Amino acid sequence: MPQLTLNEVIKPFRGETAAGLFIDEQTYLGQWLVLYFYPRDNTPGCTTEALDFERLLPQFFEANAVVVGVSNDPAASHAKFCAKHSLSFPLIADTEQSVSRVFDVMRTKTMYGKTFEGIERSTFLIGPNGVLQAAWRKVKVDGHAEAVLAAIHAANQ
Repeated sequence: MPQLTLNEVIKPFRGETAAGLFIDEQTYLGQWLVLYFYPRDNTPGCTTEALDFERLLPQFFEANAVVVGVSNDPAASHAKFCAKHSLSFPLIADTEQSVSRVFDVMRTKTMYGKTFEGIERSTFLIGPNGVLQAAWRKVKVDGHAEAVLAAIHAANQ
């Protein structure tokens, strides 16, 4: 699947959150959508990234933005992750990798000599009109949430 390009209308996707709610490309029309993909719940980098977004959530709300996380972990894992770290934004349990494939974030990875398919840490900033405004791939966690917020502020100028 080809990578998304900036200023492209987001292709249809649909994912279920840990709370059993469905989110699709139209759920947050009229608001900025920060859709971030991360490899696994409760791992050091993924926890730091989630906590960074949570810490800045009031500022995202002030900028008319919502944050939604996506990983291939099941809903039960997301529920525990949210409870353990007091996360208040939705996490999509993309166990079938359907949302991950729409955004082309699945990559072949190798760990401890084993090869597997996993999520490449990525973030997509979708404008209130449903158009892709920015994309970050191979994300480094430190300062990333702040960079996404800065991109929204710059676009709102």
